[in-house]
Amino acid sequence: MTPLLHRPAVSRVLAPALVGLLLLGLWQACCTAWQVPSYIFPAPTAIAGSLRANLPALLHALLATMEVTLVALAMAVLAGTLIAFLFVQSRAIELSLMPYAIMLQVTPIVAVAPLIIILVKNIFWSLVLCATVIALFPVISNTTLGLRSVDPGLLAFFRMNQASRLQTLWRLRVPSALPFFLAGLRVSAGLSLVGAVVAEFVAGTGGRSAGLAYEILQASFQLDIPRMFAALFLITLAGIALTLATAAISRWLLRDRQPD
Repeated sequence: MTPLLHRPAVSRVLAPALVGLLLLGLWQACCTAWQVPSYIFPAPTAIAGSLRANLPALLHALLATMEVTLVALAMAVLAGTLIAFLFVQSRAIELSLMPYAIMLQVTPIVAVAPLIIILVKNIFWSLVLCATVIALFPVISNTTLGLRSVDPGLLAFFRMNQASRLQTLWRLRVPSALPFFLAGLRVSAGLSLVGAVVAEFVAGTGGRSAGLAYEILQASFQLDIPRMFAALFLITLAGIALTLATAAISRWLLRDRQPD
């Protein structure tokens, strides 16, 4: 029987947790020994205290940011998958449109976000659009690669049996592309959160729709550095949660392909 600590599932959780605790202890010790002021670099205890004191406002901001993130991720997945399906129908279409998809990826969102916010009057949808632009390309590129990475023998078999283009797409290309699509989904999940936060920084939205980026801006203006770090900590937790969720979805969808 395998000892508990040697099990892969336990090791994947325990090893990073121990490293994190070690780094937090070292951080706390350095701040205490050198008496670093909280307005310069707060200790973990100061950040935890600020998180407790401002928890309702920070959680409301987290929900606002996650709403933008999840809607943007859904739009990126839908649009990216449809575009990939279009690309795989014709090499001419892919060669004509792929440079524009790459252009969206390499253009800094901080340069485009002000224009999007001006053109789209609704703040929420302007933030969603900015995050979608960032998260779109991994879905397009990975899904397109997966749809084209089919077994030539199986493709010849489908053609020999006079399968329609739709049958070939649904029964051969889509199952082959699933691992590639899920890899793109994991990347896009993190990018959608980054895009939401960047868009909030550019928009500087306040009030009921204020997200974690607005909390960070306000804390920096007020030199409330522990609160700023607390907001950053929540963004990190959100990113980890998105990563774990997409990894769980991938394992579930690919469970039949896992080796025994």
